[in-house]
Formats: sequence, C-alpha cells, structure tokens
Amino acid sequence: MTDIEIPYENERGRRYRFFEILPGAISYSLFILPIALSFINVTAVVFFIVAYILIYFTRSVAVDFRALAGYRVMRQHMKLDWAELTAEVEAGKSDIESHPAWHYNNLKRLKESGVVIKPSQVTHAIIVATYNESREVLVPTIQTILDSDYDLKNVIFVLAYEERGGALVEEQSNELITEFGGNFKAAMAYKHPKGMKGELIGKGANITYAARQLQKYLEAENIDPAQVIVTSLDADNRPHKKYLSALTYLYCVAPDPIRASYQPLAMYTNNIWDAPAPMRVIATGNNFFYIVLTQRPHLERNFSAHAQSMRALIDMDFWSVRTVVEDGHQFWRSYFYYDGDYRVYPLSIPIYQDAVLAHGYLKTLKAQFIQLRRWTYGASDIAYIANQGFFKKNKAPKGDVVAKFFRTLEGHVTWATGASLITFAAFIPALISPKSFAANELPLLISRIQTIGLVGALASLYVSLKTLPPRPARYKRHRSIFMLLQWVYLPITTIAYGSFAAIYSQTRLIFKRYPSKFDLTEKAVIAEEQPDQVLPQA
Repeated sequence: MTDIEIPYENERGRRYRFFEILPGAISYSLFILPIALSFINVTAVVFFIVAYILIYFTRSVAVDFRALAGYRVMRQHMKLDWAELTAEVEAGKSDIESHPAWHYNNLKRLKESGVVIKPSQVTHAIIVATYNESREVLVPTIQTILDSDYDLKNVIFVLAYEERGGALVEEQSNELITEFGGNFKAAMAYKHPKGMKGELIGKGANITYAARQLQKYLEAENIDPAQVIVTSLDADNRPHKKYLSALTYLYCVAPDPIRASYQPLAMYTNNIWDAPAPMRVIATGNNFFYIVLTQRPHLERNFSAHAQSMRALIDMDFWSVRTVVEDGHQFWRSYFYYDGDYRVYPLSIPIYQDAVLAHGYLKTLKAQFIQLRRWTYGASDIAYIANQGFFKKNKAPKGDVVAKFFRTLEGHVTWATGASLITFAAFIPALISPKSFAANELPLLISRIQTIGLVGALASLYVSLKTLPPRPARYKRHRSIFMLLQWVYLPITTIAYGSFAAIYSQTRLIFKRYPSKFDLTEKAVIAEEQPDQVLPQA
C-alpha cells in the first residue's frame, strides 16, 4: 500500500520542517515588507501595495460573479427531481425534454461507456460523529435524514461516539439507535475507545474506528464496498432532503466513482437567527465562500461533511488519525494514494450546519476563534503535499502537484495576510515618509479602489440574505434589520478571526506547537418555549 500517512512529530526532518515553517515565514515577510521598503524606496512600496490590492480587487470581482452563478445553480438543483433523474440513469434513457442538458449528456456518455454502478445497487452509509452533544443537537440531525426523499431501506445509519464522552453519552447513543434505527436498512452505534495508540484525539480517529466496524458488517452481509457511499457528518449537520438522491445520481454518472469525493454545500444557517452578530457575519461569509467553490471544481477540497466510496476508504485505511483537519487532509490523502488520478465533485445541495453559539456571549466569541484556528491549521497540509509530491515516489503529474502546492500555499498566506494588508498597508509609507507625495496619495487611491469594491460586495450581501432560513416566530421583524446592519462587523471579523486565526496556526507550525487534540466547538441551542434560554450541548 502507498505510504500516505502524516509522519509523527519525531519523524519530521529538516526538509519537512522547512515546509511547515514556509507559510508562516512568507506571511510574516509580507507584513514586514511594506515597513522595510518604506525605509528603502517609497516608490517601490507604493507600487507593491497598489499591485497587491489591485490583484485582490480583481479576484474579489470574479468571486462576486461566481457567487451569483453558484447561488443560481444551487436554487436550480434544489428544485430538481433527482429521484426521477436517477431512475432515468437506471433505465439508460429519458423521454422528458425539460430536463437539463447536462443530464442528457450524462446519459449519452453512459450509453457509450457503460454504467459503472447502477442506482439500484447503491447503499448509503451515514456516519454521524458525536462526542458530548445533547439530544437537542442530535435528534434534528437524525430527523432530517429520515425526511429525505430517498428509500431509507438503502441507508445504513452509524452513530460514532467516544468512550471519553462518558456513560451518559453511551446510554444516549444506544437509546437513539433503538428509537430511530428501525427506519434504516441497518443502524448501529460504535464506541471509539479512548487512548488508542498512535491516534490524535479527534473526529478522524472516531469516524475511522466506526468505518472499520462498518467494514466488518458489510463483509458479513456480502455488500460490495464499491457500491457503498459513505457520508461523514458532524452532530449538527442536517442534509437537505434531496441530498441522498442527488448524491446517488452524481455517484452513478461519475466516470470513475471510486476515485472521487463528493462535496455538498456547507451552509451555516441552522441557528443563524440565534447567533450573535459577529458570528452571523462569519457564518454567512463561509456560506458565500462555499457557494463560490462550486463554480471552481478544480479548487474543491473535502470540507466538513463529505462523501466517498467505501471501497476507496478501505483502500487508503479510511481517514487520518493523526491530524485535527481530517476532512481537508482527506483530499490529499486520496490524491496521492491514487497518484493524482483523483477529484472532488461539487454537489450544489446544502448540508445545513450550526453557526457558532455557546452558552454565553464571551464564550461564543472564544468558541468562534477556536473553530477558525482549527480550520486554518490546514496550513499543515503544505508540508505534507511537498513531502508526498516532491520527495516520495509517486506517479502524480508533477505539473499538477506543483500547481496544487502553490495554490494551497497562496491560499493560506492570503488567509493570514490579505485582510490586514488591505486595511492597513496603505498608511505605512506615509507614516514613515510623511513628505513623500506618493506615500500621501496612496491612502486616497486605495480608498477609491475599495469604494468600487463595495459595489461588488452587494452581490455577497444579496446571496447571504437569500440563503437565510425563514425568521423564527420567536423573533420580531426588527431582527431582519439587524441582519443588514451586522455587516459593519465585516472588517473586524475578517481580521480578528480570519487573519489572526490563520497567523496563529502558522506561528504554531513555526515553533512546532502541534495540537494534541481536536478542539471541539461548543454548540448550544435556543429553547423554543423559552427564547432567552440557551441550552448547552451536554
């Protein structure tokens, strides 16, 4: 088997450490560069800042257009009768002229090449990972699965819980299986033992253990793992009712369904009306970002809830148990296992998730930063990509590896530096060289560029408002006005959370301060009968 594991801390040599340090080193250099150049050559720093902001501005405009296109596709796909489309894939023909052109193209291609896996052969396995979430969090997740417009007798439900969660979590997990399990083809709860050797405490180890137990079940039932699609969900993930049927369609029309992941839309709207304003801004910004990614499939990576063939999971020994970012890392793990012959197919069907909401305002602010520092720790994959792609024997196309490496590096560096440079860099030359005409004109020029950029920001505002769920009856109409006014927080949240979290994670990598466990984001729910009462997760 191809060695695709992340090396343990004591196995990371100088070369690996160089690439761990690289993103942080570049980020800090970009912060220092405007200051250093201001002492050396003011004109040079002005050109640098203007060029940087123009590139940033151009990309932002492109993002706005893609967001509108992505939102339109999402709305169209949520209205489609995926069960009917899937039935036509099974039959190999369609007599309905109103279906999308891409559907007929898929049917034509399948007729020529043959169907790899028929829809009637597909079994879904849904693994829900839980640590100490309460029934108030888990039951709505299970209920949304039950509400799917898909035959649940083709669905295996797995509740993956942690021994370290305690006896009450074990009791609750078994009760949920007893209560809801009869609706599925099969249902089981698997307890991940604590203290397993070589594992980092986190979701990756939990769902990997559950998937290994699931493999034993499939073998006992003689179910072909190539015909099983595994979706991993967090405790608060609620799939749209058409998710399973749309995923079935996509899996069955994919040219090579084994060598692919299937990425639904992460939409942080479950409790968006309950979350504090800064958290709402971050959540809707995340929604916007993932809608944009559906229009750029070459940049898609696994994130949060995602699906993959059980055959592929078995081949690569499931998810990594050595990282806190098992979702995003799973793409690279799969990519190098299959020597670059691997892709992520975007699925424009939402899986609704919770915005950050803890028990108390200050705790919520802290929990949001904890969540983002975990996400930004994906910068650790840069060293992994370099190590696997450049220094280990593999057949992945070198040009593709290089392109993916630099895109990933640029993405994390921009995450750490972009917002701060856009906000503050234009003022640095004038502070250091107050008599320079160019330095004093720079803030005015940048402000005009940013003013034009605000027009484009209307697209993000439109998409964000359109993706909001209906306002709960417990809130009055003026709550909707706050949904507009909240955007004054955008510069603050982008820097205080996005930029600071990214530079925090990159700094930890520089100094070998590796996380020892998955930082769980505290979740709370609002009691319907007592709107002012926030129920903690456990």
